[in-house]
Amino acid sequence: MVYSLITLTSKMKRVILLNVKRVITYGTFDLLHYGHINLLKRAKALGDYLIVALSTDEFNWNEKQKKCYFSYEKRKQLLEAIRYVDLVIPEENWDQKKTDVKEYHVDTFVIGDDWKGKFDFLKELCEVVYLERTPEISTTQIKADLNKKKD
Repeated sequence: MVYSLITLTSKMKRVILLNVKRVITYGTFDLLHYGHINLLKRAKALGDYLIVALSTDEFNWNEKQKKCYFSYEKRKQLLEAIRYVDLVIPEENWDQKKTDVKEYHVDTFVIGDDWKGKFDFLKELCEVVYLERTPEISTTQIKADLNKKKD
């Protein structure tokens, strides 16, 4: 797939022109916590430019049956404020990963090790790294703990 530089953001143009190592990760990043920050920091350490594909509200609801506390736009705003993140793009379906890797000229695909083996099909296009999750923290656990406190 060939893309002209005109269709990419000015930030992406600089990345392509500088020929830096690009890393991509995916997630919902609702109720942002230190486990998310650890993932983003470690992902960024694997390259020069970190792209975060953020699950849209529609994707979360229609495909995952999850309702986020924060809207896509608010979650995007939070991620853009984190120094490790260079670009946030929408994740709108399960199948876009291969397209994203090609479109953004990704060198390394990074995701938590709870997905181990699920994205090995991308190894024909880029390096695939499964990072260990930060122990004792998850959005699911935070929500469960908050619900317990209400009872």
